[in-house]
Amino acid sequence: MITRKGMLIDVSKCMACRACQVACKQWNQLPAEKTHFTGTYQNPPGLSAKTWTIVNFIEPEEGQMRWLFRKQQCLHCTEATCVSVCPSGAAKRREDGIVYFDQSICTGCKYCVESCPFHTPKFDPIGGTVKKCTFCLDRVLDGLEPACAKACSTGAIVFGEREQVVQVARQRQEVLSKENPGEIPRIYGEKELDGLGVFYLLPERASLYGLPERPRLPIEKVVFKWAVGIIPGLAVLYGLWRYFGKERPSSEKQSEAIGGK
Repeated sequence: MITRKGMLIDVSKCMACRACQVACKQWNQLPAEKTHFTGTYQNPPGLSAKTWTIVNFIEPEEGQMRWLFRKQQCLHCTEATCVSVCPSGAAKRREDGIVYFDQSICTGCKYCVESCPFHTPKFDPIGGTVKKCTFCLDRVLDGLEPACAKACSTGAIVFGEREQVVQVARQRQEVLSKENPGEIPRIYGEKELDGLGVFYLLPERASLYGLPERPRLPIEKVVFKWAVGIIPGLAVLYGLWRYFGKERPSSEKQSEAIGGK
């Protein structure tokens, strides 16, 4: 039986060393790109077709000097909108929950880019396809953990069977709750959107980390699923109407007239 894979990102353990960024680049052989600072120590400023994971540096404006860190990447959704809206079938979701793009059949339509609730897939203008984190599928198939998890020295990234990783998150949640009485850290993604493949342990509210408090599927996904179900039926009805409802050819009428004499 194939079980779903999962990854926990415990932001309370992240020290923003960015070893995960480097490991991702190296393992996936992603080329360097020209980048820049945007007023913080975060670099590069965001995800791209050449950068599949980054550590966000967040500075809450609360009159005190502090940083929050969050590793950003594809969250490998259960209800993956990229898979639902992809017209070519390039976006796929495996039984183990890993979502990846087949570069050989991607048309670069960018429907996935527009529909992702977390703005993860990025278009590559050079190759003409869309790219994102693959959960290091090649490593997972060989029984290894993703490169980012392997490189993390603080244990902020935990990878394994999703149910087991959720238990790790809950145990850590209890520890943090005891350290800060009155505050219950949130396991973001455990249940949101039917459960994400990558989830976070957040000591503070999700919006502080640049995440939507209540993530929702975009309307495109709902409309697309509705269209997929109804269009074939409409096509059949139209065919029947064309066959039975239209006026038949004159030759057919003549045959009936002759036969009726």
